[in-house]
Amino acid sequence: MTSVAVSPKFQVVIPKDVRKQLNILPGQRVDVRVEGLHIVLQPELPMSALRGLCPGIDTNVPNDPEGPAWPGGCDLLAEPVWVPPSQRG
Repeated sequence: MTSVAVSPKFQVVIPKDVRKQLNILPGQRVDVRVEGLHIVLQPELPMSALRGLCPGIDTNVPNDPEGPAWPGGCDLLAEPVWVPPSQRG
């Protein structure tokens, strides 16, 4: 187990062997949380790291129909009628 010192500014240097093991790069963000009496540092991964997480999913999904009756896939709405608060039921 490796120990590190906390600086007067409460900064901690992640040891080189730990950085290499987790592939932590300069400027990369890490998630910090407390579990019991432990501080857990977990590298934040880019969204591209999720590629291939769910193999076999069909990604060919047809789009909603579009046209004069379906602008953007939504029904046309009537102009709302304003009712004063005193007349609301």
